[in-house]
Order: sequence, then structure tokens, then C-alpha cells
Amino acid sequence: MASASVPAVRVRFCPSPTGNPHVGLVRTALFNWAFAKHHQGTLVFRIEDTDAARDSEESYTQLLDSMRWLGFDWDEGPEVGGPHAPYRQSQRMDLYKEVAGKLLDAGHAYRCYCSQEELDTRREAARAAGRPSGYDGHCRDLTAEQVEEYVAQGRTPIVRFRMPDETITFTDLVRGELTFTPENVPDYGIVRANGAPLYTLVNPVDDALMEITHVLRGEDLLSSTPRQIALYKALIELGIAKQIPQFGHLPYVMGEGNKKLSKRDPQSSLNLYRERGFLPEGLLNYLSLLGWSLSADQDIFTMDEMTAAFDIADVNPNPARFDLKKCEAINADHIRLLDVKDFTERCAPWLKAPFAPWAPEDFDEAKWHAIAPHAQTRLKVLSEITDNVDFLFLPEPVFDEPSWTKAMKEGSDALLRTAREKLQAADWTSPESLKEAVLAAGETHGLKLGKAQAPVRVAVTGRTVGLPLFESLEVLGKEKTLARVDAALARLTA
Repeated sequence: MASASVPAVRVRFCPSPTGNPHVGLVRTALFNWAFAKHHQGTLVFRIEDTDAARDSEESYTQLLDSMRWLGFDWDEGPEVGGPHAPYRQSQRMDLYKEVAGKLLDAGHAYRCYCSQEELDTRREAARAAGRPSGYDGHCRDLTAEQVEEYVAQGRTPIVRFRMPDETITFTDLVRGELTFTPENVPDYGIVRANGAPLYTLVNPVDDALMEITHVLRGEDLLSSTPRQIALYKALIELGIAKQIPQFGHLPYVMGEGNKKLSKRDPQSSLNLYRERGFLPEGLLNYLSLLGWSLSADQDIFTMDEMTAAFDIADVNPNPARFDLKKCEAINADHIRLLDVKDFTERCAPWLKAPFAPWAPEDFDEAKWHAIAPHAQTRLKVLSEITDNVDFLFLPEPVFDEPSWTKAMKEGSDALLRTAREKLQAADWTSPESLKEAVLAAGETHGLKLGKAQAPVRVAVTGRTVGLPLFESLEVLGKEKTLARVDAALARLTA
């Protein structure tokens, strides 16, 4: 329990409902969730939906669904409520208008009447002269006459925050001490000309009112931190905020070509991983490694193990590269960690329409449960189950032509005839007996097991690779196996 002098940890995850959730967003949510869990703190889930042109109700619903699918629970926010409701910024507009008014009245903000053309001209001149090109404070101290003239011209002002003329230094939880000089942090807009509040106002105001103690967010927002610290000081002076939160800026997630992974990159979409059948725990395990590690020699761990060990000070500030192959490998490990019953249940969506190519009535529950333990050791993602077991439920195997050509070499017909004889006489209650039958057929033709089983596998399953062959034959059954070998022989001799 936190002492009276150390406030309980309160963190927030505050995405905008625009488009599909992406893996960078999930990594930010994960680190906030783990930090809150580790410190027995509070996770506030807040929706930043003030951009009516880009936000959508569909994306909002998708965000909530994604959070639930990933296994995140939040202490305050949509569907949960809490003492600082509402948790959608679109429902808090009156509050932002009131705060902006107080900032204006206290002199912490002012109305700026500069047109975009004037701003661009002055910025270009500043760049040409080698000066910082941010806002130059033109409207900071307008006289009443100047304001009257601008109003007479029909100009509609924005509201800018008045940055103090002082150096701002803070200790980033990930990056250490950082310093920003005043010339590099100019006054900035907080309210649009149409009266709509900007992110620069609503985000810190909500953090202040919701008593957020730690802000863990992406590195791309680092440059806005000194502006927010100055705003917090003003809000404290006005009695709106109690404290300035501690900031920690998480490293970039890099994609192909060591470029920052963008929402537009196909591999960044969370939906892609759901559709391919990644486990939430496998995906989260991998994403946690993008900037953090449990230990130098342990890549596979549960979320309980992560939250027990998570320390924001251990996050590496250097960019982390997203490696899809490693993500798949970690997911495969988590698939193997499932108990078989859980595995079979999670595969269910890929064993029926629209993913399954077989008719619903041809699906055999008993065969599925018999083959599942063998399939579980082979998959990287759950969606691979469909192609791995289709030979059990389709009337005939779907032949992969390159596999057929590779396996059915000269003499394969003679091998298959011998294999059929041996399989006919084998004990079909034991995969070891079926292995011995094919091994014996191979020896008859001077082939080792690997060469001998390839034509049998393709004849029965249609592919050169797949689930363990002899366990597959046992589950398929003697009658269907021999019929498929006969069909392959007919095709070879046609």
C-alpha cells in the first residue's frame, strides 16, 4: 500500500479510435498494463476521440474488442466506469472549454490571430536566418487596438499556451535526465479557431484530472513533454492538477529497412495476427521483448511472470526491430505450452467455414481429438491447422503438384505396391507397426525410411510435409489409407 507521501501508481492507455489497432499501440498498452500490475496500481483506459474527421465508432468498438482479446483488464474506463468518468474525450468538451478559459484569464494562454500564410512566411524567414522556426510569439502581447483591428478584419483566433522563458529539465524513466531550452520549445496551440480543443490541451488536462502519476508512451511524443510540463505547472497554479507525472518514453518499433513501423505497414496490424491465429499470450510475450527482457537467457514467459518482474527502468531506450520470424517462433512455443483441451478449443474457428475446405458433415470430432496432440507440436500459428488436417476430412487429398513431382520419382509405383502389401498386413492399432511396414517396404527396394515414406505421405495427404506420418495413417484408418495408395498408383500408371 502506498504511503501518504507516495501516491499510488496510476497509469493510462489512451488510444485514438482511428483504423485498426497496431502492434506499436499494443506494446504501449502492454507496458502500461504490466507497470500497473507490478505496482498494484490503477490502469485507466481512456479514448482520445476528439478528431471527428478520423475517429469512428467502428474503430472504438474494435479497440475494446482487441483489448479484451489480448487479455488486458482496466480499472477505470469504458464498460467499467470510474470516479473520473466519462472516459471518452468527445464527452468532455465542456470541461476543456472551461480549462482553456481559466488559462486565458490567468495569462497562461493568449489568443493568436496570425494567418497560416503569415506563419509560413515568418517560419521560412527564420529558417533562412538559421533561427528556430517555431512560433515567434507575434501575438503574445497584443494591445487592445491590435486585437480590435484583427477582429475587424474578420480573423478568428486560435488559443496558444504561453511557454515560460526558462529551461525545462526532467528525468525520463527510460532515458534519464533531459533538458530543453526555451528557444526550442515555442508557444503552441491548444484550441483551434473553431473552438475545438487540441491534443496538446486535452491529453494533459485529462491526465491531471484523472491524477495520472506515470505517463508511459511512445518516443515520438518526447518533444511535446516540455510543453506539457509547463502546462502542468500552470494547471497546478490554477488548482486543476495536483502533480506533474513522471514520464517514460518507450523506444520506436522498427520495421523493414530499419524504418519506424507505421500503421500503414501490413505487418503492424493487430488484426493480421488475430486472423493468422497468434495466441494473445504469444504475441504479447514477443512484443514485451521489443525494449525489455525478463532475463538474458529466457525469452518465453507468461504475462504473470512479466508483470512480477517488470521495471520501467529496465526498458532499453534504443529502437527495437520487429522480427516476424521470431514472433512466430515464440508463438509456436506458447502453442506447445497449452494443454491439449485448450489447444483443440482455440483451433475451432479454423476447423469450420469459411476457413475449412471440407463439408461440415465430413468433420469427424473423434479424429480431430486423436490428431490434435500431434498437430500441436507442429504449428507456428493456429490457422496452419486447416492445411495440416484437411487430409482427414476431405474425400480425397488435395495434391500439391510440386510435392507430387518431388516424391513420385521413378520406381515409386513399385514402392507403393510393396508398401500397400505391408500396410495391409500391419497392426493398425499402433503407429510403430505402420512405421515398420513402410520401413520394410523401403528395405525391399533399397531405400531408407525417409525416402520410402515420401511417396506414401504424398499419396495419403497430398503433401511432402505435415503431421507425423504414421500417427496420421492410424487416425485416417486402414480403409481410407489403402484406398488413397490405390488412387495414387492409378495416377502414376495412367
